[in-house]
Amino acid sequence: MTGKSSATNVPQWIPTQADIESARITDFARFVTQHHGVRARNYSALWQWSVDDVAGFWRALWEYFDLGALPGDVLTDDTMPGARWFPGTRVNYADQVLRQYRSDRPAIIGLSEDSSPREVSWAEMLARTATFANALRQLGVRSGDRVAGYLPNIPEAVIAFMATASIGAVWSICGQDYTAKAALNRLGQLEPTVLVTADGYRYGGKMHDKRAEIDELRAGLPGLRATVVVSHLGNTVFGALDWERVSDVTDAPPVVETAAVAFDHPLWVLYSSGTTGKPKGIVHGHGGVLLEHLKALALQLDIGHDDTFFWYTSPSWMMWNFQVAGLLVGATIVCYDGSPSSPSPDALWALAARTRATVVGTSPGYIRSCEKVGVVPSGAHDLTSLRSVAVTGSALPATSSFWLNNNVGHHIPVFSISGGTDIVSAFIGGVRTVPVWPGELSAPYLGVALEAWNAAGKPVMGAVGELVVTKPMPSMPVRFWSDPDGSRYRAAYFDAYPGVWRHGDRISLTDHGSVVVHGRSDSTLNRNGIRMGSADIYESVEALPEVTEALVLGIDQADGSYWMPMFVVLADGVEPTDELKQSIASAIRSGLSPRHVPDEIIWAPGIPHTRTGKKLEVPLKELLQGADQSTVVDTSAVDSPDLLAWYSDHRRR
Repeated sequence: MTGKSSATNVPQWIPTQADIESARITDFARFVTQHHGVRARNYSALWQWSVDDVAGFWRALWEYFDLGALPGDVLTDDTMPGARWFPGTRVNYADQVLRQYRSDRPAIIGLSEDSSPREVSWAEMLARTATFANALRQLGVRSGDRVAGYLPNIPEAVIAFMATASIGAVWSICGQDYTAKAALNRLGQLEPTVLVTADGYRYGGKMHDKRAEIDELRAGLPGLRATVVVSHLGNTVFGALDWERVSDVTDAPPVVETAAVAFDHPLWVLYSSGTTGKPKGIVHGHGGVLLEHLKALALQLDIGHDDTFFWYTSPSWMMWNFQVAGLLVGATIVCYDGSPSSPSPDALWALAARTRATVVGTSPGYIRSCEKVGVVPSGAHDLTSLRSVAVTGSALPATSSFWLNNNVGHHIPVFSISGGTDIVSAFIGGVRTVPVWPGELSAPYLGVALEAWNAAGKPVMGAVGELVVTKPMPSMPVRFWSDPDGSRYRAAYFDAYPGVWRHGDRISLTDHGSVVVHGRSDSTLNRNGIRMGSADIYESVEALPEVTEALVLGIDQADGSYWMPMFVVLADGVEPTDELKQSIASAIRSGLSPRHVPDEIIWAPGIPHTRTGKKLEVPLKELLQGADQSTVVDTSAVDSPDLLAWYSDHRRR
């Protein structure tokens, strides 16, 4: 497939002159012209400078956000892995949040399925942060110690993180949709000293009591000094400290005391999906995250003091960390404990209207579910405050981009972004000064030296290649947890192309500067030497009203043959027929090519995903190639583990 859009080369959204003039990135461009002598006439030129002069760009970003005096160089070693950023600089993530204090808007809006919105003012958020930070100190938590969260997406999770960061301790969190075993696989690696949890969460119209899992989790963390419990559902956990008491604002200290830490001092530990083994603990530093998130939110997504930022996410997903970063730019953030489709399929849009959200983030899967049931958000809800919609988790099909345009608002740009837990941000996405093409991502982010490389390690344009980053970024992981010699870290990103970051996605660069994401390279289909992206096939198939979801795999058989089955989940009430199989094949043939048509279409009861919503392509491929389930997938990291046996039974005999 070429780098041209599969749908159209006509943008579906073009920025107005007013959009361009008012965008924060335009102000940044003026700043670098005035203070660094860089004249960037458009986004493309600004991006080119940001990757040509990496140290100069990140210095300019530091200065633009007025983060303080720099004691030395920005980048003293640009070798990957091992780049040395801002040596001698001391910083604390929480300081930038403290600087945004205001009394005219809430810091956080907390939502649950069955309760009214709860506004947390900046004064309350910071007072509780200060009080809880003091409680942590009294419990003996010091800089470098670990504080673990097992929490739903509620304001208390944000405050607990802020308090932890302020004293230089290390934060790590799992959502309560994880079992105790799955949470232990992650949090247990860190040997935390304090656990912050809640008695349960709400989802799909039900309250999920997690007290038994909390007991199991505590038993598996022998180094705990204390457990702090938020009574979210009104229950009591015996032997634990009450959140309200340890964060009480009655006699709260006036200010949050922060510890100045090294630029690369660990801020938090996030985890790989863990579907093929023990999840890797990915360590990110204060300084790298601070700079990356200021850039991503303020300059790329154009979020600022007047915005209400609502991304539907679980604390287990890096987008939770990304949403918390709204506080770095003075925005109000929305924490939602519940399902985006409860009590109705358009619940997320109703919440966006209720909170007057200006930037809403969700997943392609949710957008497709709205398409299937005929939701028209702009007709049912007041979305006049909405300025943009952002989407990530997998490739957004052009059809879904058009659907958003037609049913949410023609004036609203759809910013599809792609990145990962690895950098806790995006490599590619939207920007308010660049057009949006359906099915494409508008541009590489500033400071991301992004290229598409072929099998020979050469950059290509207009052809599918590996996503690589040829120069370092400050939010690349500081290290992996329990990886003393760095071997796991190097193997994850640098074995394929020494000194160059290989991310594991296949992309193509278009002739108008955008990027098309074709899916994960480790699940790329390779039929008779022709490499194909599964995302392209999903776009054709999942647009059909009869289909809920599809999964296509390329299976290498023991006899040397290649089998490419596609598993299809049908919409409610749809009968599986041979005629429907022919319609699906025809849609693929006409939308892509005959070579994309699978060898076999198999009706499936469901498709398993990671808990962050990604289809389990690689483990299922290995299962169907004959691998033992216990060696290729950790069932605690899968949303529907009961489906794995069904797929194992469909190995080709």
